Amino acid sequence: MITTMTTVTTGDDTPFYTQLTSPDAASDALVTALAECWTEVSDAGGAAGFPFPPVDPTEVAAAVDRIVTGLAPATSRLVVATVDGALAGWLNLRRDPHPLVAHWGTLHHVQTRLRVRGQGIGAGLVRQARAIARDEMALEQLRLAARGGVGLEEFYGRLGYQEAGRWPGALRLAPGDDRDEVLMVLSPL
Repeated sequence: MITTMTTVTTGDDTPFYTQLTSPDAASDALVTALAECWTEVSDAGGAAGFPFPPVDPTEVAAAVDRIVTGLAPATSRLVVATVDGALAGWLNLRRDPHPLVAHWGTLHHVQTRLRVRGQGIGAGLVRQARAIARDEMALEQLRLAARGGVGLEEFYGRLGYQEAGRWPGALRLAPGDDRDEVLMVLSPL
């Protein structure tokens, strides 16, 4: 299923936010664009799941395929932003179906193409995920883990997320370059 979301205007370009809730909703062209975006972001040093550039495009494509194959309305949704018909960014919103934690969801792989940075696309994706989580998935809170030291705490903080904890030095990007993993929560939605 594909659902077109609210449009948010930022400057001259108008991003369109769409969610996908099943594997058959993702065209081959979109799957390719998702992998290209992820490779671009990772190779530029982005904190989106592949921390050691340059990344292997085959590994990225396999990771995208796992996300797309796992799409399901109750547990995993893909939120994509397009500008002028081209992919501008995306994220994966997931929930664990176990009854103990089924009331919260997690944001994964929030990323935007480099050419649209600073245009509000990332913030729009996170806002769309919040609305979907609250209004369609009946979630009560969202969580995420962010790499410390790259400004993500401030980015998510502006969107209402609060730091819930840190794992000091949990992420080793290179010898002598250990970063905190910052745990953040948005509650209530």
